[in-house]
Amino acid sequence: MAREQRMIEPFAPEQVREVNSQKIMSYGTSSYGYDVRCAPEFKIFTNINSTIVDPKAFDPKSFVDFPGDVCIIPPNSFALARTVEYFRIPRNVLCVCVGKSSYARCGIICNVTPLEPEWEGHVTLEFSNTTPLPAKIYANEGVAQMLFFESDEVCETSYQDRGGKYMGQKGVTLPKA
Repeated sequence: MAREQRMIEPFAPEQVREVNSQKIMSYGTSSYGYDVRCAPEFKIFTNINSTIVDPKAFDPKSFVDFPGDVCIIPPNSFALARTVEYFRIPRNVLCVCVGKSSYARCGIICNVTPLEPEWEGHVTLEFSNTTPLPAKIYANEGVAQMLFFESDEVCETSYQDRGGKYMGQKGVTLPKA
């Protein structure tokens, strides 16, 4: 289904665990889901401006843009990234993004988030470093898993029907009111 409907691009039909003879955090098709990679573009949260975090009026100066193959998240902070993969969710499918256990075992939590029917775009990923130490996220390697739930009928109202505010997002997308 994923390949025929262009649900995931680029699509890896099997688990990739090694690139150029180097072991990596796996990505690609798993038993009942798909392990995604994050692109080498990050937004790292900073309190340098001492603003209040408000999802209705978010100050973009609360982040520092960082391009790179490794993102260091400060202690007790978080960073945003985006998937390498572009998603097109069919009208009869719900997708849920969950973290990978290798990161969770290091205190790095990926926010659980849904990809609703007929949503499409790059997924903005949120990584929290719950430890008192700096933590690494690796670009172009597996960082989260997408779980797909197919219904036997299409939903009554899709994300596209509602004109969802994150429809078609590209790049790391900040909160929108």
